[in-house]
Amino acid sequence: MASPAWGLPPPEDTPEEILRTEIITEARSPFDGKPLTAAEYALLEARLRSNPPNTQLNPKVEDLIYLIRLRKLFRSIGIPIK
Repeated sequence: MASPAWGLPPPEDTPEEILRTEIITEARSPFDGKPLTAAEYALLEARLRSNPPNTQLNPKVEDLIYLIRLRKLFRSIGIPIK
């Protein structure tokens, strides 16, 4: 008589194929991580599309990012920067 295979998952486990097709009906807010229903998430997504948040950077930060990128370019070319 053959012995049972030990590599098989337990029978109560849901197969991965079923889990991949499962529709997710719960979501989390991208701002504070609170749980949202599918309808609340769709409403939030629509609001963000119609009125995107202000992502304007401080001009000093923009200048600093520009200088860091410039320094990275010089280093990749081989120009030493102190």
